[in-house]
Amino acid sequence: MESYNLGVLTKKLLESGIGLTNSQTLKDILEVKNDRTFYRIVKDFEKNNIVKNIEKNKYCIIGRDVTTFEIANYLYQPSYISLETALNYWGILSQFPFEITSITSKKSVTKNFEDKTYSYSHISNKYFGMFTKKNNVLIALPEKALFDQIYLTSKGIRMAHFDEYDLKNINKKRFFEICKQLNADKNIIALAKKIKI
Repeated sequence: MESYNLGVLTKKLLESGIGLTNSQTLKDILEVKNDRTFYRIVKDFEKNNIVKNIEKNKYCIIGRDVTTFEIANYLYQPSYISLETALNYWGILSQFPFEITSITSKKSVTKNFEDKTYSYSHISNKYFGMFTKKNNVLIALPEKALFDQIYLTSKGIRMAHFDEYDLKNINKKRFFEICKQLNADKNIIALAKKIKI
C-alpha cells in the first residue's frame, strides 16, 4: 500500500481550485494509483473536514464557495436548473421553492444533500435544452423555464399555480417562438393561452 502525507495531498487538492469532483479526477489530482490507498486518503479527508461525500464517487471540497445550483448541475447529468427554481431566479415566481428543481433527459429522480432536496424531472429529448450559463451554472432561459413548467403541468406530472406568476418578465413572442421551434404539442399551446401569456 502506498504511503502518503496528508498535508501535502491537502495542499495539492486546495491548489487545484476545484469545488466539486469525482473519484477519478480526485485520484488524478492527488496522483494516487492504488484504489485502497485512495479510499484511505478520502476517509482521512472526510475525517479532517477537507472533503464531504455528496454521493458515491462524488465529493464537495469544504471551504469552497459552491452554490446549491452548482451542486444541482453536478449531481445528475445532463441537467439544467428550470421550473420553479429558474422561474424564481428570473423574477417570475416570488416564492423561493423548497426544492432545487431541474430538468433532465434521463429518468426523474430526487436527491438529498445537506438538508436540501434536488429534484430532476424528465423531459422528452426534443424539449431538452435552451438554457444559458450564469455564474458557472446551466439554467433555463425564462421562457424555457415556463415552457418546461407548462409542459409537465399539461402532462399531469407537476402542479403549478400560474396565478402566482408575474409574467411581465416573460417575452411572449420568444415563448411562442420556442413553442414553434420545438414543435410543441397542442396541449402546451392551449394551457399557455389559458394562463394568458
